[in-house]
Amino acid sequence: MKKNIDSQDIDFQRDRIDLRDTIKKYSYYWKFFLIGIALALALAFAYLKFATYEYEVSSTILINDEENDGGSTSEISVFQDLGLFAGPKTSIDTEIGILKSKSIIERVVKDLGLNITYFVKNGLVTKEIYKDQMPFKIHFLLNDQGLNNLNSSFTIKSISNNKYELFDSNGNKISTGGFGEKMSWDFGDIIVTPNQIENKEQSEILIKISPLEEVAISFKKRIEITAENPKSNLLILKLQDPIKQKAIEVLDSLVWYYNQDAINYKNLIAKNTNEFLNSRIDDVSAELTGLDQGVETYKSENQLSNIDYESNITLASNASLTKQIAELNSQLKLIDYLIDYMSTNKDDLIPDNLGMLDDNMNQNAIKYNNLLLDRNRILKGANSENPIVLNLNDQIKSLRESIDRSLINQRSSLRITLNEARRQEEKLNSQIYSTPKKEREIKVITRQQEIIETLYLYLLQKREENSISAAVSAPYAIIIDKAYGSSVPVAPRKIIVLISSLLLGFLIPAFILMLKALFNNKINTYEDVKNTVNAPLIGDIPKANIKKGIISFGTKKNDHIVESFRLLRTNIIHQLSGKSRHTIFITSTMSEEGKTFISTNLATSFALLNKKVLLIEANIRNPKISHYLKLKSEHGLFHFLTDENLKAIDVITHYKDQNFDIIDAGVTIGKPSEVLNSDRFEELLNYGKTNYDYVIVETPAVNTDSDTLMLAHYADLFLYTIRANYLTERLLSVPKMLHEKNRLPNMNILMNAIDYNKLGYENTNVKKSLWKRIFR
Repeated sequence: MKKNIDSQDIDFQRDRIDLRDTIKKYSYYWKFFLIGIALALALAFAYLKFATYEYEVSSTILINDEENDGGSTSEISVFQDLGLFAGPKTSIDTEIGILKSKSIIERVVKDLGLNITYFVKNGLVTKEIYKDQMPFKIHFLLNDQGLNNLNSSFTIKSISNNKYELFDSNGNKISTGGFGEKMSWDFGDIIVTPNQIENKEQSEILIKISPLEEVAISFKKRIEITAENPKSNLLILKLQDPIKQKAIEVLDSLVWYYNQDAINYKNLIAKNTNEFLNSRIDDVSAELTGLDQGVETYKSENQLSNIDYESNITLASNASLTKQIAELNSQLKLIDYLIDYMSTNKDDLIPDNLGMLDDNMNQNAIKYNNLLLDRNRILKGANSENPIVLNLNDQIKSLRESIDRSLINQRSSLRITLNEARRQEEKLNSQIYSTPKKEREIKVITRQQEIIETLYLYLLQKREENSISAAVSAPYAIIIDKAYGSSVPVAPRKIIVLISSLLLGFLIPAFILMLKALFNNKINTYEDVKNTVNAPLIGDIPKANIKKGIISFGTKKNDHIVESFRLLRTNIIHQLSGKSRHTIFITSTMSEEGKTFISTNLATSFALLNKKVLLIEANIRNPKISHYLKLKSEHGLFHFLTDENLKAIDVITHYKDQNFDIIDAGVTIGKPSEVLNSDRFEELLNYGKTNYDYVIVETPAVNTDSDTLMLAHYADLFLYTIRANYLTERLLSVPKMLHEKNRLPNMNILMNAIDYNKLGYENTNVKKSLWKRIFR
């Protein structure tokens, strides 16, 4: 249990060290991060200086819901619990769609002239101006259709109080004109007038004319309309624009046009009802006039003046019945008018509030008109396949059929009631046996006259009520807050731009370094090696500025490299403890990994302990030690192996500067395998073990030839050199195979040319430019 806890503590400590090392490694590039942050801030300040600032304008309106304000459609709410007549309910989403419809926005753009924009140059910035800010105005002498479809731009520059110059979109001068004079242009004539009598010289504005539809679509995308909350009829309209005054006028105009459309839709029913009443009043008036004339003629012809006292008594008793018959006849005629009207006007509004005795009939007419009105209004902002429109069409059809049936049923009921009243009247008439025939006839004519007169007065009353209702139509959208905006711009936000630039200034260099590390497939540290090769690490040698030669162990120069060789020497002594004579082989995967540098300086390090050291250059294919140490010898390893008359002492050269002996390769041959694989090489090694404390053998790279593998069994210790930032990860399969199959006895990894600065450690002796650190 204790062992497990210790292991966890070690792993935790290792994670902490890795994190610390990562921070140190990135801190090596602090200048690069500093430059990135400085450049990002400079770009942010430049952007903020030349950016076009936008202001947000908002307006709040209340959508008038007739169902909740006691309007004419409030009775329909009775049926909503049954799932009927859901169409007329005000839909906030629908009203938002109507407000943002292209047709309304196009009228706003056209009314405010927003398809024509004006710009002035202020240094490097081109700024839009609006209305009173313009030094002069341009009047276009062409029709609306031509101006609305135009896509052009030109520049006007005043050169005096009376003259100006005209330039095309490419900056080419077209002509010179005078203020107030007509000038011809590609798309038509224009007249330029100054806003002030004394115009500033050198005033210059750029005029851009865009198609009206494109500008409307642009505003449609920019206008934001949202409900204050899901249960409220309050709508909040927002618009961002560089010119606050223009945004205010756009929102106010949008609400105004929306209200105008809603009022126009509401007045349609009043207009149709008024037309129906006028036509019926004319007919009834003509009929009433004819009856009046008939009564006058009848009385004149029959010399009638007053009704007898007995007739008055009888008629008085029948007065209520006569009144009932008159009302029934009025209702029958009104129903006949409506049936005739509906049969000839299939898709028009039905006159409502005509005072039908059947309240359900009156309410159905109101419901039908409201449904038809809502459908026509929604069609302005949607197509005929819209689910809401389809739902309304079904309800309109169903309600019209219900109205038709109600009219027919009511007419039949009234006729039955009327017939019953007439039968009762006949009974009363039979009692008036003494009434002269002429009196009875005048009674019939008078009754008909009363019926028509009652209907005539009723229609006049309804026409007046309809006129009053049309005159007091309320707006559909009630303005709660007119459009207003803050003087502080909402975009771009300075604090956000500055914070973003700081983050980008830090993240971009970090991202570049991460990409560099991601695409770097070279081995940099032992951590990269141990994931593949499970061989122990015996030491690591820092990267040195020197390319050839032996480092100076007696001075402070390159002391970090000296200390690394001392540590390597100590580790080797510990590895080979218990033996008096040692053979150390040094190899690598590829050439140019520093075997010669390691061999010579390791020999020097042991020599400083007054140990007898023999360095053998067994890399006959590509020898470098003699060039490295600038030695010249008559005989070398090749001569000893091929000439049996030579003794070991004959090929050994003493290197006085560092007090160790060396056997160089002698000559370079293409195929040294047969030469090295001989008893003479074993004889040479035995001589070295007998007469020296350490025999260091530099062998060829294992990935280029097989010489090292043939000599491997002679080694007491193998130093497998891996050069950092040189060997690729793919080639780690070579030392992995050699270690797993034990082809190199006592194999230890020696990392060479480690850049401690990139690992987070300071190295004052290695000075490089910032860009070489990053991109080398």
